[in-house]
Amino acid sequence: MRYAYPMQAVLARWFGWSASIAATVLLTGCDLFEFSPNEIRTPEAYRDLTSKNLTALQARPNPWGDDSLRFVFISDSQRFYDEAEAFVESVNQQPNVAFVAVGGDISDFGLVREMRWVHDRLKDLNVPYLTVIGNHDLVANGRKAYQQVYGPLNYSFTYAGTRFICVDTNGREYGFNGRVPDVDWVRAQLADSAEVQRQVVMSHVPPMDNDFDRQLEVPYVQALGDAPKLVFALNGHRHSFGISQPYELNLPFIDSYSFEKRQYVVLTIWGTKGFRLNTVRY
Repeated sequence: MRYAYPMQAVLARWFGWSASIAATVLLTGCDLFEFSPNEIRTPEAYRDLTSKNLTALQARPNPWGDDSLRFVFISDSQRFYDEAEAFVESVNQQPNVAFVAVGGDISDFGLVREMRWVHDRLKDLNVPYLTVIGNHDLVANGRKAYQQVYGPLNYSFTYAGTRFICVDTNGREYGFNGRVPDVDWVRAQLADSAEVQRQVVMSHVPPMDNDFDRQLEVPYVQALGDAPKLVFALNGHRHSFGISQPYELNLPFIDSYSFEKRQYVVLTIWGTKGFRLNTVRY
């Protein structure tokens, strides 16, 4: 026997099923949707990347196996996704590299999606990578996005006898409020040197730049100058490589290449102050 269903009933049943399916997708797959470009929620695979990379680094023996350490330094990935892929291919061919240091401006507009797109490239590195926050990473909801994806804005770690101090120096993004960088925190990290052979400071904006809080330039530089084990200070922001001693400290400041330049620096350090650098084109 055949049954005739009124068209209204057929449509009601069809739309009912569709609504049920839609509700199921919405409730079980929230990570599939982005309701705002400033959304900071992100799947677990893109959270706490600094902690995850530090765990991976600490589990790796130093490739040199002595008092030397080699790592890659670059900055400002922003929208240079093709260059990031080429960068990864090049770094994976470098011998005895322990990790990659990225000097900020991972994103261009402080968006989670940008940070995720960069991580989708850099996760193919054969070594861990560690970042510091840049001024572009602070745009809009960028601070919360960076904290969600990467983690603390100021942090330090020790590897192969070397203390790395990663600090937020983006004073302009805080209205030059006299609190960024946190000079007291930097000084405390540098003072804790009994168990390390040498130290490195990494930030985005260098202290001689107009985006650095001028009222903090002198105390910040003094903090660096008072640290006898500090080998050099690494900075991003300027998109071009440079090495100089702008203050009477006998302390080199090294500016990084940006991803768009298709060049990066391989730094090798040994002893307390010894280092050399090589530029690699890719």
